[in-house]
Amino acid sequence: MAKVKPFKGVRPPRHLVEEVVSRPYDVLNSEEARKEAEGNEKSLYHIIKPEIDFEIGTDEHDPKVYEKAIENFKKFQENGWLVQDDKEKYYIYAQTMNGRTQYGFVVGAWVNDYMEGRIKKHELTRRDKEEDRMKHVRVNNANIEPVFFAFPDNEELENIIKEVTASAPEYDFIAPDGFGHTLWVIEDDATIKKITEEFEKIPNLYIADGHHRSAAAALVGAEKAQNNPEHKGDEEYNYFLAVAFPSSHLKIIDYNRVVKDLNGLTDVEFIDKLKKNFEVEDKGEEIYTPNCLHNFSLYLGGKWFSLTAKPGTFDDNDPIGVLDVTVSSDLILRDILGITDLRSDKRIDFVGGIRGLGELKRRVDSGEMKMALALYPVTMDQLINIADSGNIMPPKTTWFEPKLRSGLVIHKLD
Repeated sequence: MAKVKPFKGVRPPRHLVEEVVSRPYDVLNSEEARKEAEGNEKSLYHIIKPEIDFEIGTDEHDPKVYEKAIENFKKFQENGWLVQDDKEKYYIYAQTMNGRTQYGFVVGAWVNDYMEGRIKKHELTRRDKEEDRMKHVRVNNANIEPVFFAFPDNEELENIIKEVTASAPEYDFIAPDGFGHTLWVIEDDATIKKITEEFEKIPNLYIADGHHRSAAAALVGAEKAQNNPEHKGDEEYNYFLAVAFPSSHLKIIDYNRVVKDLNGLTDVEFIDKLKKNFEVEDKGEEIYTPNCLHNFSLYLGGKWFSLTAKPGTFDDNDPIGVLDVTVSSDLILRDILGITDLRSDKRIDFVGGIRGLGELKRRVDSGEMKMALALYPVTMDQLINIADSGNIMPPKTTWFEPKLRSGLVIHKLD
């Protein structure tokens, strides 16, 4: 059963929240962070991407960069830009995009749930990326940024969301990207107790986004437990910062592909080869969006095509085989184009659906890419089935938006 706890969040005073909070560390590079933080000494980038405080080109893994993170985190607290709550609380965090709002609980998630597989993952992680974030958690002795979880819907928790969000929020603002972010602080002891009890009835939590952050946070917690001869199990380091959303609130966005060449084929030969496994329809110059599972959109030579996988080319009883990312990777990218490793092949690139299919068209029309393939998005049910069956999704399958804003609530490990 999922174990969560309230905690004494460290967060910005209301009038400073928009100056402090930032995008997550892994959605932008050092130069973009430098630009976004320009002229703003209160930006969280000074803690999560502290290389911006050094000359351009400074390696983000340089020991002095980690030292700077510690110094800046301390400075933010001393200056009152980040202040710790006086008692353990939960928080509700809402994100609004395109008129749709999703509500999640900000909680301390139990390290043992991760280590023992009750917090389920659907992606592989890279040890070098884990190690970087582990260092960041270790040096600050805090989870500065949350991970993004989903959980099976629970009626009582849904009722708590309705009750709490009927009151005035602590923070409510629109970020520069146009997405809304709202946070409520839960002070009521009875509600706090109820949240803990309801999560205990939930068998598993699912990592939606932030696999490296989850691994790093849990591994540092486990490491602290091992290194503490007085370890009892109730220490703050046994928990890490997460925002957990009911799965029905979440919508996965498509994650599309662009490819540099047709592996020596002409446009006509390529289309001919597709016809073996797909019903191919020419849709002309108007952008065509895939409309159901196993339907794809191809952009090639200034035209859009609908590709529908023929029966027998996919296995709806296999949690991985049912995925359109598997169908397209096997039948188009591998069999026709000779692309076998999506992680390392330089002939392919990936475009998050948040950018729209117009971005696919742009990259092909510019001559940078030869063709684009748009996929129907994965569902939350598919993600949960894969995690439950112990499988790993193929690379570049899911795209969640909006991303969690970093700095709304921070969790200290002591």
